[in-house]
This record gives sequence, structure tokens and C-alpha cells, in this order.
Amino acid sequence: MGTVDEPINDSKGCGGVMRAAPCGFGVISVEVAFDMGCRAAALTHGHPSGYLSAGVLAATVWSLVRGAQLDSALELARAELMERQGHEETSKALDAAITLARQGSPRPEQLERLGSGWTGEEALAMGVYAALSAELSMVNDPPNPYSSRRGPAEIGRRGLRLAVNHSGDSDSTGAICGNLLGARYGSTVFPGHWQANLEVRRTIIQLAADCALEFGPDSPTEPDGYGAPSFQWLQRSPKA
Repeated sequence: MGTVDEPINDSKGCGGVMRAAPCGFGVISVEVAFDMGCRAAALTHGHPSGYLSAGVLAATVWSLVRGAQLDSALELARAELMERQGHEETSKALDAAITLARQGSPRPEQLERLGSGWTGEEALAMGVYAALSAELSMVNDPPNPYSSRRGPAEIGRRGLRLAVNHSGDSDSTGAICGNLLGARYGSTVFPGHWQANLEVRRTIIQLAADCALEFGPDSPTEPDGYGAPSFQWLQRSPKA
């Protein structure tokens, strides 16, 4: 396995960033979240753009689950990114995504100006563009007040459709967009009929609830005051 200081290859594929969102939970600061994301991605992706993009996603999620706006969370994550060696490619991609989103008129042709999503920095940029564009479009092109398509679910519908409708690595860009919007708004950002048809829905909901409890302020512990997880809690996921 690789590390940031001792990489095992020069890969900057998107597999590192697309699994980094959970690194934004359960840590004490945005800096630690960024480092955790980098370390998780560097296990398999040794190029700076392969693991720094993961750091950006983890740091952004850290802020979002604590109530930050998406643009503010991205700004804080970008500040962390600028302090890291080899950040230039990822910084350029992230800046391009934010600039493009603020221009309005989100559509697949605009999205593909950021790349195909096969590399870490491209996948991050495309996911960020889709999520941020969906939010901004609700201001610039609000839904009909008499339509059922409004609120967070409409942001999710717009963002995820934009994120996956291109000819590149659409599952990765869709996952990153969903990570960002889910961290910002919770499960209500995903339209109900989409959730109803989700495979292994019960298991996913249970894992999400357990994750929120484990990394929240009152994780389950033994009543002896030492903070050890309870046996019953450990048995919920015996193979983990």
C-alpha cells in the first residue's frame, strides 16, 4: 500500500477521490479531513492529482455536514489544497469548475469542457460543477411555484442528471456530485421515487444511520465511562 510520502505508483485515476467522502466524518478539523482523504486515496493512487482531489472532497464534506454553504465549503477546502505540494493541476481544475458554474446555463456540453472524469482532478471538477450549478440554477431559473419539483429534491434532480449525462466516467462524477449534495442537504435532496427504486435500499439506509450515529456527538459506548464501543454496537457489523 502507498502513502503520500512513499507512493507506489504515479496513478491519478478517479478511484481515490470517489471513495473519499466518508473521510469528512468523525474528525476534528478541516485539516485532518483533508489529510485523511489524501491518505485514503494514496493507498492506491500515487500522483498528487490522484490524492489531493480526494483531500478536497473530504474537506468539503467536513464543512458541509457542519452546516456550511457549498461555495464556502469549497473555498475552505481550496485554501487547504493551496498549501500542498503538487496542487497546481487540481487547483486549476477546481477553479475552472467554480468559474464555469457561476456563468450559468448548465448543460452537458459545458460539463465536458472540464474533461471526461477519468482522472481525480477531472472527476472532482465535474462533480463540483454539477452540484454548484444545480444550486445556482434554482436562483437563476427557479421552478414553477405550482410544480412539485422544488426544494432540495429539485436541486438533487438537476445536479445528478447533469453529473451523469456525459460520455466519460459518469458513475464517478455522479457519485461525487451526490456526495456533495447529500452532505449539504441530507437524504431529502434525492427525489423520493429515485430512492424508492434503489437497490438494497434498507441496507444503505441502515448503514447511513449507523454512520451518522457513530461519528456524531453521542456514539454508542459502554456505560462505564471509558468510551469503549458497546458489544451490541460492534455486533451490528460483525464482518467490518
